[in-house]
Amino acid sequence: MTKNRLEAFSDGVLAIIITIMVLEIRVPEEPTWQGLASLLPTLFSYLLSFLYIGIYWNNHHHLLRLASGVNGGILWANLNLLFWLSLFPFVTRWSDESGFAEVPVMVYGITLLLAAVAFFILQQALIRYQGADGALATALGRDWKGKASPFIYLAGVLLALVQPLASMGVFAVAALIWLVPDRRVERFVGEGREE
Repeated sequence: MTKNRLEAFSDGVLAIIITIMVLEIRVPEEPTWQGLASLLPTLFSYLLSFLYIGIYWNNHHHLLRLASGVNGGILWANLNLLFWLSLFPFVTRWSDESGFAEVPVMVYGITLLLAAVAFFILQQALIRYQGADGALATALGRDWKGKASPFIYLAGVLLALVQPLASMGVFAVAALIWLVPDRRVERFVGEGREE
């Protein structure tokens, strides 16, 4: 299998995940601004999950841009990532419908944590395939965001035991950290150092 086929399959799965999430949003019961305002928590949880899917899509693209190829281990690592991302519609709706209760928010955070771990596993599988001195390992460098994120998610999960809404705020901060453009791969490619 080529990396292009892997990327196309992943893009399709992510598109389906986003579609499922948006279809979970119910229209307001009243055709008023108050009716729309009653959906603000739902729209917040959708936006946060949408941002995460977008972040993973973007970073997945960057990984595969510099990958030299794929093997069976990479295929399974990619499926592992897609599995955790496919749970986003469920955990998003559960958190929202529960009024951001403790257990659903904790499960939301655990899903974020496990998706981050799965992304790391995929990243390491691609680096192993290419070699430690390959384009991907060189471009990623220290990857401080990738290393800090699991700790942020874990802090959010633990905070949910005390204050679930604050926990959602922690998850939002982690997403905002990833929204700040990370130009490592673009810079690397722009310098013509792509394999």
